[in-house]
Amino acid sequence: MQKNKNLQKMTQFLRYWVLKSTTKAGSGHPSSCLSGIELMTVLFFDNILKYDIKNPDNVLNDHIFFSKGHAAPLFYSLFAGAGAIKNEKLNTLRNIDSNLEGHPTPRFPYTKGATGSLGQGLSIGVGTALSIKWLEGLKNNVFVFLGDSEMAEGSIWEAIQIASFYKLNNLIAVLDVNKLGQRGRTMYGHNVKSYKKKLESFGWETIVIDGHSIKQVQKAYKKALNSNKPFMIIAKTIKGKGVKLMENKNGWHGKALSQKQFNQVVGSLGDVDKNFQLNIAKPEDRKHSVQSQALSVEIDNDYKKGDKIATRKVYGKSLSKIYPDFPEIVSLDAEVSNSTYAKDFANNYPGRFFEMFIAEQNMVGVALGLSIRGKIPFVSSFAAFLTRAFDQIRMSQYSLDQANIKFVGSHAGVSIGEDGPSQMGLEDISMFRSILKSIIFYPCDAVSMEKLTKIAAKNKGIYYIRTTRADTPVLYNKDEEFEVGGHKVLKKSEKDKIALIGAGITLHESLKAYQSLLKKGINVRVIDLYSIKPINKKKLLNSLKGIKKVITIEDHFPAGGLGEAIESSLSDQDVRIFKIAVKKIPRSGSKKDLLEYEDISEKAIIKKVEEIL
Repeated sequence: MQKNKNLQKMTQFLRYWVLKSTTKAGSGHPSSCLSGIELMTVLFFDNILKYDIKNPDNVLNDHIFFSKGHAAPLFYSLFAGAGAIKNEKLNTLRNIDSNLEGHPTPRFPYTKGATGSLGQGLSIGVGTALSIKWLEGLKNNVFVFLGDSEMAEGSIWEAIQIASFYKLNNLIAVLDVNKLGQRGRTMYGHNVKSYKKKLESFGWETIVIDGHSIKQVQKAYKKALNSNKPFMIIAKTIKGKGVKLMENKNGWHGKALSQKQFNQVVGSLGDVDKNFQLNIAKPEDRKHSVQSQALSVEIDNDYKKGDKIATRKVYGKSLSKIYPDFPEIVSLDAEVSNSTYAKDFANNYPGRFFEMFIAEQNMVGVALGLSIRGKIPFVSSFAAFLTRAFDQIRMSQYSLDQANIKFVGSHAGVSIGEDGPSQMGLEDISMFRSILKSIIFYPCDAVSMEKLTKIAAKNKGIYYIRTTRADTPVLYNKDEEFEVGGHKVLKKSEKDKIALIGAGITLHESLKAYQSLLKKGINVRVIDLYSIKPINKKKLLNSLKGIKKVITIEDHFPAGGLGEAIESSLSDQDVRIFKIAVKKIPRSGSKKDLLEYEDISEKAIIKKVEEIL
């Protein structure tokens, strides 16, 4: 009984500081925090969450993700209540020099994944739980706090399905059904039975409770911890609970109390101990056995110059070859591993491969969760299909050092041929270029593919490797070296007046054009821009010495592609740039026909060179 009194005192503490911090900030989402206070109080302070507040990186810690990221003031107040931060720090909420941001990011050390764009936290939780259970042999639990509005997001249901498929009984979600969204009633309002029916049909175990009854919340967590399935606590709550001014009323989403209103309502919270604290239970060494991984698989990647092989076909072999050097590698694929050739890694290291099915948004969120646990996820799909997960990709950059994800997009450009425009990645370079600090590689042959895959694995951060469907000849010796920001000059003479800069498939078209132009007595320089982002400007200028005209050739739309990358890099130089890119809506056809239709073929390059000269 005494314990529940303490929990009740903590709810008063939390309500006070949620209101005070948002009032001081002049913005925030206090009403969304108030509905979840009992749910989070029991989780944090009733021996449910196991967490070492002195060591947020302790691998034995449970994880808590606020998918309902706008409830950040509650998240911060909970750690103040645990003594992890000083109460006064809560008054810096949303300040430019504070790490208590409007939605949680890892600038606050107890946040492991950035949330706030709704519908993503559960996927991150799935990835974290997947790593803990199937790769690490630990029994840590992963808790995800969800809002009912985000249950309309498809990515949530993608995560729900995959959690059931992988039997993640260490994943516990808490659904705050407060009925009101940003502009009014949510899709199902307080119809908690509807959520229960849907979730159980997806293979989850559930319980429906009054989210403001501490006893019911305690009972729910006890049941969840003993479940052999992923578990969802479906809590019927009141938005703005505890503050009559905003309780169950529309128009209070994302709205803070004025100082006058705060002074009026604070007395209704009861006798608040503004410095009250409770302890979070320490983590335990909870282990179980996992399937052991083979230490290494013999991979013979002896590529010889002139051999023809598609870079996509080299991907899985390259990953397999480097795995012994990088045992934290994990491969995720969206049911196209026989096309991306992730299948080769899956066959060699089945325990390190996870099929994500055709659910790319969830796949990216899962990758972030795996990354949070120190894994190196390689995420593969068609380049075109990765674009539908752009929100998850862009959000991963806000997870800062936690985001160590390598994306591999196959079937890039019109050169894929007959499948037609729906399958052609023509926006992918632009998309990944827009991600801050991202690295983009576009290998042209088997050797560069293998070497660049290893560089991506070795270095932390968000990498994108663009692969080609068609077989292309090997250009490099196996001892050739590559680097972030690098390029290769493949053809050069003192007579060169124009440089052709391509990557991937268009590099090979440029080399064909070079041979044809040479027969006409026209010398051009040919450069392989295998690193599209970043570009080493100093080295590029050295490679372009004596050249005042550059033609960029790319199997990508003009906006944001290779041409604009070069244009941006050389904007302050006396160099004229001519961009050849995909400028027509593509159609089905052979690779040869489509390259010519889009004017990015050998013939088009020759024509452009002759026009310029």
